[in-house]
Amino acid sequence: MLALIVGIIVAVVGVMLIGGPIRFWGPHIWTVIRGSVPLCLIGGGLLAVIAGITTIKDSIEAKKLEEEKKKEVEKK
Repeated sequence: MLALIVGIIVAVVGVMLIGGPIRFWGPHIWTVIRGSVPLCLIGGGLLAVIAGITTIKDSIEAKKLEEEKKKEVEKK
């Protein structure tokens, strides 16, 4: 919940800086956006790959634990 609130505040401040009181950024903001979008895409892609690998590792570990529990139950 806190992350949502902070995200909304940061987005509003960003919009105010782009079109609000600091109007001289107007022509230059597109250069910044064109340069930052590819970096954000690369970073987001890397995060998605890391999250996917972590999910796969977790599912493998969960399967191993289930198999161990089944073996323990069969022994009893």
